[in-house]
Amino acid sequence: MNTSRKPSVSRYLYTFLIIWLLWYGFTTSLQPAEWITGAVVAALISFVTVRYFECCDPILFAPKHIVWFVAYFFVFLLALVKANFDVARRVLSPQLPINPGVVKFKTRLKNRFARMVLANSITLTPGTLTVDVVDDTYYIHWIDVKTTEPDAVYREVAWPFERILLKIYGE
Repeated sequence: MNTSRKPSVSRYLYTFLIIWLLWYGFTTSLQPAEWITGAVVAALISFVTVRYFECCDPILFAPKHIVWFVAYFFVFLLALVKANFDVARRVLSPQLPINPGVVKFKTRLKNRFARMVLANSITLTPGTLTVDVVDDTYYIHWIDVKTTEPDAVYREVAWPFERILLKIYGE
């Protein structure tokens, strides 16, 4: 990411708005002093950190992106439930074989924030853990390695998440 370029005013405003809404979400107060304090804190944080927030481009708030964010939430939720049941079944039935190992695959995501979301989504689903990300290659610890072929690993572990992240952050 190139941080030497000066961010646009809209980027400052979106960063400010997101931080201010987070402030309100944590305080849930309608007191004017809270709103003013939140605005001042959000303005200061925005000024200092706007160059590092790749997630806050104005285009991400377009209606089609919001629809994809909602879709991502449900895809992640489904993967989370399935993975929890799989791991619980393995814990409750110790005779079930496990085949742990580290596998790798390459991503098509170019945006660093999108790559971080993918890594965290994989880690948050039980049975998989993102061990490392080197450029476009992910190294994943998998509780039951079904294949070590990178394309098959990609389809099994990353594709449900990445197909939507590509729509949100571009290909």
